[in-house]
Amino acid sequence: MSNRTFLITPDVLLRAYAAGIFPMAESAAAHELRWFDPPIRAVIPLDDEFHVPRSLRRVIRKKPYKITLNTAFDQTIRACAEPAEGREITWINRPIIDLYTSLFRRGHAHSIEAWDGDELAGGLYGVSLGAAFFGESMFSRKSDASKIALVYLVALMRHCGFTLLDTQFQTEHLSQFGTFEVTRVNYHHMLAAAVPKPVKLARPDPKEWDQWAGLADVTG
Repeated sequence: MSNRTFLITPDVLLRAYAAGIFPMAESAAAHELRWFDPPIRAVIPLDDEFHVPRSLRRVIRKKPYKITLNTAFDQTIRACAEPAEGREITWINRPIIDLYTSLFRRGHAHSIEAWDGDELAGGLYGVSLGAAFFGESMFSRKSDASKIALVYLVALMRHCGFTLLDTQFQTEHLSQFGTFEVTRVNYHHMLAAAVPKPVKLARPDPKEWDQWAGLADVTG
């Protein structure tokens, strides 16, 4: 069912996430948003089931990118909205950008950025609510940039005490990290347990963050 964008406010959006519902547009050119509550949801594990491929481990240890939190949210969400190879049509339209930028200003939307010098090489963004994080989209302009951003996100979430990392739908790209699917009922149970917890995604010391993402505590 379509919902005209002027009916969706940041407060409505947060209540929707708390109820297990999220919006998407048909395309970047669409003027309306639709609500989704899929019967099957994909979740990235935050325990020892989170898997980092061995080849990616080797890349991360070389520290090819500088990883930051919330330093370029606007650039990140706009980069996610751009067409790319294998993703010619995206679901991020102008109303999505405006809504999530409002959530960012409120401290509920976040971006992880991977920098190659002064160039934004990749990243991701999502929404936090209690101990739940809802991954929305990611992009890469250089090799492995979004994958490394995801590993750093998981390391930070584990350190801060998050219990749920929702990635909405399973993909081949995400399955390599141990992403698994749950039914709507089970997802709602996980969500109900996570949202009331007073957890915040805090900006870490860069050296500590590198250590958390150094994979010593992540199984392969």
